[in-house]
Amino acid sequence: MLRSRIIPCLLVRNGGLVKTRQFGDDKYVGDPINAIRIFNEKEADELTLLDIDATSAGRPPDMALIGNAADQCRMPLAYGGGVASAAVAEQIIRLGVEKVCVSAAAVQRPQLIREIADRIGSQSVSVVLDVKHRRLQRRSLEVVTHNGNRRTGLDPIEVAAEAQRLGAGEIVVNSVDRDGMMDGYDLDLARRVRSATTTPLTVLGGAGSLADVDELIRAVGPVGAAAGSLFVFKGRFRAVLINYQRPASAG
Repeated sequence: MLRSRIIPCLLVRNGGLVKTRQFGDDKYVGDPINAIRIFNEKEADELTLLDIDATSAGRPPDMALIGNAADQCRMPLAYGGGVASAAVAEQIIRLGVEKVCVSAAAVQRPQLIREIADRIGSQSVSVVLDVKHRRLQRRSLEVVTHNGNRRTGLDPIEVAAEAQRLGAGEIVVNSVDRDGMMDGYDLDLARRVRSATTTPLTVLGGAGSLADVDELIRAVGPVGAAAGSLFVFKGRFRAVLINYQRPASAG
């Protein structure tokens, strides 16, 4: 029986752990390896580590950081950032990472999803879709890349369905508008992606409480509920406190 997964999402910039708001206004919150050790003690379901500057800077993944994270992590680990080829994805898997996240490169050239799946297996391919409301059309969503700075005009529901067809083992939808705001997930987006796909789904962006996680699970069923601020801040003043909890609905 499938059960929901509660997933801390750690953002790395210049080797440090940060948390953003709507993909900007980043705040330094500590050392990523120390955070991984804490989540080990808390027995988190999974962990996602994203280098948020690798793609925008046009540089490859930091294999030393990934290897160190994989060595320390005692839970399934996913890594994303700067992955642009099947060979790089395979190198990351060999370091001990369970899933490789691809985003901008896969949006630009969807066939990359199939190439990576053929190399490392569909179960290890996670396609991350950063989704944003168009400014003049509040009901219209599009996929964006490069830290939300590059518009694609692509519909996230169609891109998610195509990613599944090409061999993605997981779809991650990340709401740029809700990133770091801690006012709840975009449930409409989650429902629409869930109705268009059957592959495991993870939703990111907006979680501010366990009640938000509960609401997501009720809306779409078994799901990956990923969050950053929820697990690194405490209170309305956003004091840094690495923590981890599971709602009863997660099983």
